[in-house]
Amino acid sequence: MSAVRDGVRQVMAWLHGWTGLLLGWVLFVMCLAGTLSVFKPEIGQWMRPEATAKADPVEALATAGRWLAANTKDTTGWYLTAPDDRTNTIEAAYDSGGTFLYRALDPVSGASVARETMGGEFFYRLHFELELPYPWGRMLASLAAAVMLTALITGIIAHRRIFRDYFTFRTGKGQRSWLDGHNALGVLALPFHLMITFTGLITLASVSLPWGVDAAYGENVAAMYAEIAPGVAQRAPTGTKAPLAPLAPMLHEAQRRFGGAPIGRVYVLNPGDSGAVVSVFRADASVVGYMPAEVSFDGATGRMLAEWTENRPAIQTYNTVYGLHMGRFAPALTRWLYFLGGAMLTLTIASGLVLWIVKRRERAPLSLANRILERLNVGVIAGVPLGCVAFLLANRVLPLGIAGRAEAEVSIALWTAAAALVAGAVLPPRLAWPLLFGLTGAGCLVAALSVPLGGTVLILGNLMLLVTAAAFAALVGRQLLPRRATPVRRARAAA
Repeated sequence: MSAVRDGVRQVMAWLHGWTGLLLGWVLFVMCLAGTLSVFKPEIGQWMRPEATAKADPVEALATAGRWLAANTKDTTGWYLTAPDDRTNTIEAAYDSGGTFLYRALDPVSGASVARETMGGEFFYRLHFELELPYPWGRMLASLAAAVMLTALITGIIAHRRIFRDYFTFRTGKGQRSWLDGHNALGVLALPFHLMITFTGLITLASVSLPWGVDAAYGENVAAMYAEIAPGVAQRAPTGTKAPLAPLAPMLHEAQRRFGGAPIGRVYVLNPGDSGAVVSVFRADASVVGYMPAEVSFDGATGRMLAEWTENRPAIQTYNTVYGLHMGRFAPALTRWLYFLGGAMLTLTIASGLVLWIVKRRERAPLSLANRILERLNVGVIAGVPLGCVAFLLANRVLPLGIAGRAEAEVSIALWTAAAALVAGAVLPPRLAWPLLFGLTGAGCLVAALSVPLGGTVLILGNLMLLVTAAAFAALVGRQLLPRRATPVRRARAAA
């Protein structure tokens, strides 16, 4: 029986290593971006330090509606997210003159804020779309999540002493040290890692497992959405112009029907047309399993058209799983635990990728394939954080008011990460690691010093950047220390 168990563990260890390697770089990007997304609203505040005004959410939405009515044309819809305790701007998506735009609007003036940026939305989108066109990014993310779940389960089975390993860390012993670190990071937050991976896989199930939807609805996607959200009121534009009725009375009426619960989102379809529809949604930040509630009004007259509250158990089950993954319900302490768990998962993946190379280097000289993998490790593990820091620095360097400013920030982040990937491929790892880590640490330091102190979010953001800069400085110092000779077990045995 012992031989059978050992055989199973060896198979699981082999599967754990290969599944982790094949999509490890994709998983590293997803986990790093997902970890940062925990503080998506706060990152948005940090990247818009001039936007300090606050206003009642209803008044802010009404003001934003007036500004949009005066400053957009040929619009098919406005999609607004109300400000709350964590966000001091109105997040707006709308089309104008054939261009689809994403903007943060000032809650007092309703106008687009001066420092145009995607803020934390960039990391959120990167987490599950990987900057790839729909649906390819989401399909790759879904495949990576499935691989991650396989790696976690096989890793549990492969471990002989899973809990003892958590309390074991031997420094300066090459492969043994990397394995100890990988095990400790993976074991400590294992329940969180399993939960976040499983729920992430479920949230992308419509992309990765489309056959059920295809069998039930075929190409009639509208029928599917109508069944999922039967309370949605939609009307085609009439072509007859009509001013939008004041939003504030509609918002107050919807809030009264929500039992005083805050408003989360407002959709205005066909604004400026007599067929306009205003749909008001209850906020989803207070519960794990959010159940949609919506009140719709005739946009031209303000008359209520429909009222709907979701209460189907299957929808609530899915929404609970979705809510657990998103963590919007989480109070501050839980949010930090999400962040810490995500950071540990990111480091588990990174240490696993490095461990793959260290194991093979200690057994024999690296093959050409493993030397390529080693340099890809450098480019991705050191380059992606450098791209993230470049995104923050671009937010400070680019002039205010230039066209396409938000897109330019994203481009700088992606080109920086690409340049780091090239540097990792060209330079020897003993030079590339400290160079890229040093640039990332220096970037964090400069970013922290570039923001004036003012408000809790800015202070905490700067402190996090300083801590990160110190961590990268320590990594650089360790990289530059003289190294002991790496043992080559098989070579010695052969000799």
